[in-house]
Amino acid sequence: ALDPLKGTPQWRYDYPTAYRDDFGFDEGPRAVPVVADGIVYTQGAEGQFNALDLATGKRIWGEDTRARFKVAKGFFGTAGSPVVEGGKVIANIGGTDGGIVAFDAKTGKVLWTATTDEASYSSGVMANIAGRRTAVFLTRTNLVGLDPATGKVQFQKRWRALQAASVNAATPLVINDPAGDLIFVSAEYGPGAGVFKVEGANLTPLWTNDETLTNHYATSIYRDGILYGFHGRQEFGQTLRAVEFKTGKVRWSQERFLAGSMILAGDRLLIMRETGELVLAPASPDAFRPLARAMVLPAVVRALPALADGRLYVRNEKTLVCLDLRR
Repeated sequence: ALDPLKGTPQWRYDYPTAYRDDFGFDEGPRAVPVVADGIVYTQGAEGQFNALDLATGKRIWGEDTRARFKVAKGFFGTAGSPVVEGGKVIANIGGTDGGIVAFDAKTGKVLWTATTDEASYSSGVMANIAGRRTAVFLTRTNLVGLDPATGKVQFQKRWRALQAASVNAATPLVINDPAGDLIFVSAEYGPGAGVFKVEGANLTPLWTNDETLTNHYATSIYRDGILYGFHGRQEFGQTLRAVEFKTGKVRWSQERFLAGSMILAGDRLLIMRETGELVLAPASPDAFRPLARAMVLPAVVRALPALADGRLYVRNEKTLVCLDLRR
């Protein structure tokens, strides 16, 4: 934990890991920490799940999920972040003894398990669907909606490539529209993208295809009926696009923009390219008109930026920087 204005260390917690990446990338961790009710929840690449006191960094509880739930290593280890809801922390663990697992947020006691799906690299979200709280996860195999209280599966749809080398990484987007509760899901290597209306246990497609907005790893942004996101495989040079949410119609496209991630700040997109360039642009369906650009870090930048109090926090593998955007 660092002081947000000075970057000086406040506390530190670490532990040993034997994880090594099979493809020559870094050894992690990959999952973004989640903070709720004074506790920081982290997942290491090897499946170490820890709950730390936010003020001191002291370990409150922990679980070796790889051993407990019989989790396979996968291509890139554990990467998804958990969600916290109703005194539970719910995570896409991906074991044969527990695919999605709910822990007591304060003690770590296992409260329920659901599915035996392998884990994806996608993080879960909480949403109101049909008037009730629902945990929505994209596992390696399925888009799943669960009752957070019991783990009962409310709806499920297969969303996986036919080949073994599949990557489900982007987080599903749940939009509560006057026409109904809608979910956007997207993945590369074959499944493509689509918007579905939740009707009880059924997911009715508004549109699906592999040509509009297939997210390799970065989650798309939704604003005023438009999706903004990266389309295509990272290694092939991604396209930046604006797409109509309900129809899948492409409104504009920036070819060979290359990969990155983005967050929404008011009516503007903060786009962090893998090259280390930060781009500020209006979230407009009419055209892509950047307002400012700056090289802020050496490549490769893949971590999702964080914006707080007008300051943007961005990191590559070795360096974390704080940028003042208030002026």
